[in-house]
Amino acid sequence: MAQPGPSGQREREILTAIVETFIATGEPVGSRTLSRASKEGLSPATIRNVMADLAEAGYLEQPHTSAGRVPSAQAYRYYVEQLTGQAHISQADEGAIQKYFHGVGDVQEFMERTSHVLSLLSSGVGVAVAATGPRNALDHVYFSRLAASKILAVVVSRSGLVRDRVLRTTCDFSQLELETAARYINENFRGWTIDALRAEIDRRLQSERSEYDRLMQSIEELQRSGALGPEPAAQTVFVEGVANLVASEEDKEHLSQLLRMLEEKERVVELLSAYVDARQEAVRVVIGLEEAEPQMRNFVLIGAPAHVGNEVVGSLAVIGPTRMDYQHSITAVSYIAQLFDKILNEKE
Repeated sequence: MAQPGPSGQREREILTAIVETFIATGEPVGSRTLSRASKEGLSPATIRNVMADLAEAGYLEQPHTSAGRVPSAQAYRYYVEQLTGQAHISQADEGAIQKYFHGVGDVQEFMERTSHVLSLLSSGVGVAVAATGPRNALDHVYFSRLAASKILAVVVSRSGLVRDRVLRTTCDFSQLELETAARYINENFRGWTIDALRAEIDRRLQSERSEYDRLMQSIEELQRSGALGPEPAAQTVFVEGVANLVASEEDKEHLSQLLRMLEEKERVVELLSAYVDARQEAVRVVIGLEEAEPQMRNFVLIGAPAHVGNEVVGSLAVIGPTRMDYQHSITAVSYIAQLFDKILNEKE
């Protein structure tokens, strides 16, 4: 819901100038600085009067050690609302993103690159979460005999996620037996989720054992050894750019708490789930994340869901301090979310 902004055109222009100047410099903004940059030739006295009104309305704050003013969370929210629908990605950013994602063919690779490129373009933390769901259904399995009673099991999902594990079985299998078991699973269960696949194999082990005795014994042993283990409870999370926060954030106590939170993947997933609505298509900007994480009062999340067609396969976001480059970050998140759908639909 849009917040009411400053009442007059001059107030709006000066507030925008203060926000953009503070984002660029990190220094409290004084009336003389604005006067020198004013296209209308406004005097410092005139600007001071406007700044006093903006401060009274809650848009500006004054650090104790400075005569200048800094934007409040309310000012940033107003600024972001003015950008909505007007900010367009620069040719340089578009070209860099296109080049960076060239040749990407699956969800995991796209998400990993997304977190990296968002951290570069925003100078904040880039976050990408690959959701569990239909696209993590089975595409195929492969078994390879490494040694006696030692087998490599590779499980590939529809989204391109690859999980491999080395199994130690109680009995030995030939490579031919392993290939036969893999072929049975691939032909019968492609497109099934792992949980559904395991339940159906358990059922068939009872009803079809006599007909496919040796084959079903092989599959039973492979499953018992963990070849078709349940999907990890945590979603796949990619986080990059934490060093950007270390360089920019002066509140070391809150920064330390934030860094600990970012190390816990489940809390990152919870944070994006709290603020990024899978039903929305537009980018969401949340200034002040204290409702989800008390230590994140001075941080911003700019996020969007990742769609492939009508299916939500994850989410992506930039997390940074309130003094961040909103235009670059908003346009980058929006563009990559759209690119996600375009690139991965072409791969279908």
